[in-house]
Amino acid sequence: MNSKPLVSIICTAYNLEKYIAEAIEGFLMQKTDFEYEILIGEDCSRDSTRSIIEKYIERHPGLIKMVTSTHNVGHIRNHNRLIEKARGKYLAICDGDDYWTSAHKLQKQVDFLEHHSDYIICCHYSKVIDEKDNLLYVDSKPAPLTYGYSDILRWNKRETRTSTLLIRNTDDFRSLTRQNWFLNCHSNDTIFKLFATYQSGKKIYVMPEVMSIYRIHRGGIWSLANSQFKKKKMRKDFGIVLENFKYSSSQKRGLLHLYLRRYLYHDLKSGSLHQVYSTFKKLVLTFSKTGFAAAIFQEVMF
Repeated sequence: MNSKPLVSIICTAYNLEKYIAEAIEGFLMQKTDFEYEILIGEDCSRDSTRSIIEKYIERHPGLIKMVTSTHNVGHIRNHNRLIEKARGKYLAICDGDDYWTSAHKLQKQVDFLEHHSDYIICCHYSKVIDEKDNLLYVDSKPAPLTYGYSDILRWNKRETRTSTLLIRNTDDFRSLTRQNWFLNCHSNDTIFKLFATYQSGKKIYVMPEVMSIYRIHRGGIWSLANSQFKKKKMRKDFGIVLENFKYSSSQKRGLLHLYLRRYLYHDLKSGSLHQVYSTFKKLVLTFSKTGFAAAIFQEVMF
């Protein structure tokens, strides 16, 4: 593969010896009329993940490349270094414990973005399974979905899991890896979508087809974390969004709704009154006193 690939597949892997081969097989089975590259970020696993990847590299020289270091860098930095090395016009993302089920996934997504310049990301539906391959969830009636910046700002992003993402690899999007605040995020896939729609003004399209698997397992960073841990990390990401993105008055109302429904009780319970004050100050700054009172009443009552 001497020519520049159209798609760069980026995959993070850490202690995934049970699953990484299935992810790689999903990459290799893609039937496309363009070239693609496979970049795997191996983050100093303590199991046989690295040796499995190396065997695939031996069988497919030039197609699969491993990006690693002498020490563990963490999930966000692992993703960032893959994005920085990607040469493709598009980035296809899939963590090493998930996998693709359709050999035509990449071709369909690329075809869509090539013909729809007003979209920055193309996703699709996925199945959710447990570590014993039991089906936990799938939408039996997939329908096309479209999201914009305002939707993602309110965490409205159904069926846009990481394993479904195909993103335009633009200079604006890659600048995300140079934002210091991004290193402190937990839900990096949500921030990907938020930053991409924010910077480009373009939308996300969800194809009405099931073409990947999202796996919940005990080794997952997020999937089996307890609810308190998740809430704490999501609240932190919410604060990062408030500090680093711009939003209109109507979008502030959406964020206020999200805060009241999802995070206010968490802040009060944890005694974080300064966070409550700071959040309200930021979200109601453009409201009059009457408008603020009406917004609070509407959000709490409805």
